Amino acid sequence: MTRWRPGDAPRATDAMVRVDQAGEYGATRIYAGQLAILGDRHPASRAIHHMAAQEERHRAFFDAMIADRRVRPTLLQPFWTVAGFALGAATAAMGPDAAMACTAAVETEIDQHYQEQLDTLGDDDPELGAAIRDFQAEELEHRDHAIAAGAENTPGYPVLSALIRLGCKVAIGAAKRI
Repeated sequence: MTRWRPGDAPRATDAMVRVDQAGEYGATRIYAGQLAILGDRHPASRAIHHMAAQEERHRAFFDAMIADRRVRPTLLQPFWTVAGFALGAATAAMGPDAAMACTAAVETEIDQHYQEQLDTLGDDDPELGAAIRDFQAEELEHRDHAIAAGAENTPGYPVLSALIRLGCKVAIGAAKRI
């Protein structure tokens, strides 16, 4: 692949890399908020630590891709720092089922987002496509685990899930542009 040079026009994949890095960063902040409330001794913490470690690996990949491809990161990073942590902490404060409801909602939206990116990419960027497919599979594991762990037992689950998914859609749209 030809390396981007200063002065080149933005590539179509730049927005994908930017939003994916922002999303993976946001996921690490959500899990940090959940763990801050639930602590390390709660039974759900082991799974949350595992999911957080995978999200950290995803974020590190996109951090490197941003640097290698010289993609401008989102200017909303400070907002994601606070908003992600607050979402994680708020849902964990509602209880472990609500924390899992948050995970299920976020990962449902991210699955759709990643699938749209894969459909758009086709075979145009094998490195990015392979990473997205790999990460999408792990996001689906997170969603499935969250549902099995009681996400749908959360009082008001359909409303909470819809609100979190709407927030994800807004965040995705904003990070593509800003």
